Amino acid sequence: MDFNGHKPIYLQIYDHVCERILSGEFRSGDRVMSVRELGIELGVNPNTVMRAFERLQMKEIIATKRGIGFYVCDDAKEKILSEQKKDFLENEVPEFLKKMELYGIKMEEIVSLQQISK
Repeated sequence: MDFNGHKPIYLQIYDHVCERILSGEFRSGDRVMSVRELGIELGVNPNTVMRAFERLQMKEIIATKRGIGFYVCDDAKEKILSEQKKDFLENEVPEFLKKMELYGIKMEEIVSLQQISK
C-alpha cells in the first residue's frame, strides 16, 4: 500500500480495510488481521493501525471478540457503501460538476465516454 501525504495514515488504513471488505477479501464474520499483523504488512506503527481499528469499531464495521481478535460485522459492507456513497455525493460530485462547467464539458461527452469503455 502506498500512502499519500494528503490524508492521515490511519484514515488511509481505514479506507484500505473498507476496500478489502467491499472487494470480498474480508466477508461478514471473517477474522480481520490483528493490529500487529496489519502493521507489519503495511510497514506502519501498530498504534496507527489501532487508531484505524478504533474508527472501524466506532462505525460498527468491525467488532472485537475478547481474546480472539477483530471480526467483520454482519452489515459492514452495507454501512461502508452507505458512508462512501454519501461522501461521494456530498464532496466529489459537486467538485466534478464544478470542473465540468469550468472546462465546458457537456454531460453527453461523459455518457459517450462511458459507452466507449463498455
